[in-house]
Amino acid sequence: MSLIWATRGRTWGIRFLLDGGFDDPLPEYDTVFSDVGDEPATCHRVGRKVALRFPDPLGRIDRSGRVIIHEFVVSGPTADGIHTVDDGLRLVWNQPQIADEYARVWDQPTPVSASG
Repeated sequence: MSLIWATRGRTWGIRFLLDGGFDDPLPEYDTVFSDVGDEPATCHRVGRKVALRFPDPLGRIDRSGRVIIHEFVVSGPTADGIHTVDDGLRLVWNQPQIADEYARVWDQPTPVSASG
């Protein structure tokens, strides 16, 4: 599974936590999310990739009181099994390296670097 993951933390702004193996994940992210609206939760297929967006499952908020939103570009075999936001939560978010990593970094005072 290849993942690009964009989100924000309690005190740091939107950034990529996983880069999907791209030197610059932004063009790939922009391509897959280009036809996605502003809904807080969505699952949108683009070819064999999925744009997945959902509010933080634990309801975490940033220092301004906004609910944290997670956005993923999922490719590879895992994307084939994602047809709904619930599928994405099950197959992407519930991976320990995702949920546990975010729990570790979301409240840090400074942004973290992309680690993927």
